[in-house]
Order: sequence, then structure tokens, then C-alpha cells
Amino acid sequence: MAYVNEKAEAFARSLRGKRVAFCGIGGSNLPLIKSFPAMGARVTARDRRTREQLGALAEELEKLGVTLVLGNGYLGNLTEDIIFRTPGMRYTLPELQDAQKRGCAVTSEMELFFDLCPCPIWAVTGSDGKTTTTTIVSEFLKAAGKRVHLGGNIGKPLLPEIGSIGPDDAAVVELSSFQLISMRHSPETAVVTNLSPNHLDVHKDMQEYIDAKKNIFLHQNAFGRAVFNADNEITSTFPQEARGDVLLFSRKKPCVRGAWVREDGWIAVSENGTDTPVLPVSEIRIPGLHNVENYLAAICAVWGTVGVEEIRRVAREFSGVAHRNELVRELHGVRWYNDSIGTSPTRTARGTLSLYDQKILLIAGGYDKHLSYKDLGELIPQKVKTLVLMGATAPKIEEAVRSASTYRDGCPVILHAASMEEAVELCQKAAQPGDIVTLSPASASFDLYRNFEERGDHFKRLVQSLS
Repeated sequence: MAYVNEKAEAFARSLRGKRVAFCGIGGSNLPLIKSFPAMGARVTARDRRTREQLGALAEELEKLGVTLVLGNGYLGNLTEDIIFRTPGMRYTLPELQDAQKRGCAVTSEMELFFDLCPCPIWAVTGSDGKTTTTTIVSEFLKAAGKRVHLGGNIGKPLLPEIGSIGPDDAAVVELSSFQLISMRHSPETAVVTNLSPNHLDVHKDMQEYIDAKKNIFLHQNAFGRAVFNADNEITSTFPQEARGDVLLFSRKKPCVRGAWVREDGWIAVSENGTDTPVLPVSEIRIPGLHNVENYLAAICAVWGTVGVEEIRRVAREFSGVAHRNELVRELHGVRWYNDSIGTSPTRTARGTLSLYDQKILLIAGGYDKHLSYKDLGELIPQKVKTLVLMGATAPKIEEAVRSASTYRDGCPVILHAASMEEAVELCQKAAQPGDIVTLSPASASFDLYRNFEERGDHFKRLVQSLS
């Protein structure tokens, strides 16, 4: 007999006749906006964009019976029974707080998924490495024969699939601080890859950002598992607050319980006084020390569920995720890489700038999340020979580089571009055979693009069109 998710079916029945608002017509809300009318809900979709900006989507939604509230006043008069906020929307907005006081249920796609999901959930958060670690965990579980549902912040909402998820399946989700800030339900297995300043343009301060991330494990019971980075100053303090089983991972030192890199270059898992060798670091196909850390975290997450042979097979075969040090092409002896996921200074420093033995040509800059570029400024003169800057953070990055103790006049050469087209053109003129050109902006994309994927795809199209 096929499994029936009675909680999900009961929720669907409860929607009949209910007024439901979706604040933000974006990736996580849109599938729900389209499906809820069929369940009898009276749906309102609210968005800051105008009807002209939504284009054909506005007419499509109205044909489904959805009422649209658009423009600057889109959050006015929030009186619906259930209100879904988009992940990037602060749950402390006065309009949402007032609605909650009036008795409205304010939630999000991922919060409801956690309430209704019938199978174990593996969840990953952090400042850097979230998507790669989440993907590796999913690959491990698939290699062990699990039916895996991968989603969350990684790009696909999972709530629309809730009816097809069984209790023996595995849900693997990436969670952002925006999704976690209002979560009061933690997964069976929680992973925090690392923490460093990020999204300070949205969070009121660093402490709020950290507290949001902690929600991934704070609501676990004694049977949960939490995985933390022992090498990170912030996450290394988390074990004292965890209620369940804690595994640590480290690239630099042994872990009494967890995964670490031995002096002989092997990853080992230690537990109960016994070390189990898992694989040599050299077998990991995707390059970079940060990816070694991603594997350490993922191994801790699945240890006891996935065997050593499956782990080694994935490490040898998994070629990485798009927009993460992705080789676009080699032209006239110059290799071009897309690392558009480099949305913070630490991500670019730990990723792109740790990978190559030679100095590279770097395209950087973008939307300003109010982060410090001081440490990156110290590193760039040691790793970069030509720096092409664009976007709102260009002046901050240039100032950090020129004021660095490692900077010498002309090392690196600093150029400015008004667009990605100009940045690629400048790099093509400056590059010599044997050079490496990388897009790794150390900044968010929102000043010119909707997201880092759109930015990376634009860069790749430009590079592919070079002659």
C-alpha cells in the first residue's frame, strides 16, 4: 500500500476557504501560489514589483484565481488567515508583526515543510560552503540507496513535493539565515560549515546573524546530530549549546569525535577511541582546501548511514556545483573560471585565492552587504596580478588593497569596469598564455543581477563568445 502523509493531507483540507497571502512572488513562494487555489484556498500574491515588471506572470496568476497586490504598498492591510513570507523578508517587519498580533498565522515555505515532512531531514547552513556540502550529503545518501529530496535555499522549494515524500526517504536542505531566523523546528541532522560576517545589510548586527544560524540545532532533541567546524572561532563554541550528539570536523587537528585530516593526508573519523580511515584527500575530485572541509562536514553528517566505499566513490566522481570555480573554457592558453558564488570576502579568499600557485587575473565587486574587505585586501596582492573591479563595492575593495601592508605600486594592477562586458574585455587584453582569469566577486550580485547564478551565466556567455 502506498504511503499517505496524513499530516500533509490534513493541512491541504484545512486550506479550503482560507485566505492565504504570499508576500513575495519568488522562487520558494511561486509554486505554492500556483497550487494553493486548487486546494480551495483564496490566494493573494503580494509583491513590490509592478504589474509591468511581472509581465505575463501577472496574467497567468490571475487566471488561476489569484488576487494581486503590487507596488510599494504591497504589505498594506495584511488580514489574511495565513501569511507566507519569502525567505529574504525580515519576519520582524512591522506589517508582519501587526498581522501576527491580529491572529494571522505568519510562516514560510520551509517552516511548514519541516512541520509536515515524514522523513529524516539533513540540513546545512553556514557562511561559505553550504551548497557544495548540501550537494555532497545528498550524493552520499543517494550512493547508499536512499531516495533523496534536495532543496531549500539550494534552489528548489520542497513543500510542493510533500505528498510524494515517504518515511524511508531522505530530505537534504540548504538553509540560509533568512530561512532560519524564525525557525522553531530543527532537523534530525544539522550541519554548520563555518560562520563569518555576512548579510549585515539585512541583519541588524552580527549577533542576530549568528543567533539565526543557531536555530538549525537549538531545537533538536537528545536524538539529533549536530556537526560543527572545530577550526572556526564561532562554530567551535556551539557544542556547549547542543542537546544531541555532536560531531566536530577539522582540517588542522584531531577530533575526539568527528572527522579530521591526519598528517599522512588521510581523512579519518574518530569515535569511541577508534580511528577509521575513510579516504586520502588526494581522491577528492573537486579542488581546494575549502572543499576538503566541505567533505569533512558531509562525512560527519552521514556517518553511520553511508559506508566508506560509497563515500570514496562519490569523492572520486563528484565534479562540483555550477558557479563554484567552474572551468568555463581555455582560449589561447588562458583558462577562464566562473566562481560567481564568491558573494563574500571570506568566500573568495578561502575559495578562488587558495586554489592556484600562480598569480591570477581577478574580476571582483558587486552589491555592498556592508562587510569588511580588510583581510581580503591583504591577500589580493599576494595572489592577484591584475584586479578588475566593478559594482558598488569596487571603491571599498580598492581601498583595502591599496592600504594593505602587502601592496606595492602596480602589484596588482587595478582596473575598473562599468559592466561585465567591459570586465571580460579588460581581462582578455591583459591575459597572456598560461594565465588564469577568474570571476569571484567577493560581493553579492543584487546591484546588477537577480542572483549569483544569473551573474555567473552572463559571465560564461561572454567568455564563450570570445574569439
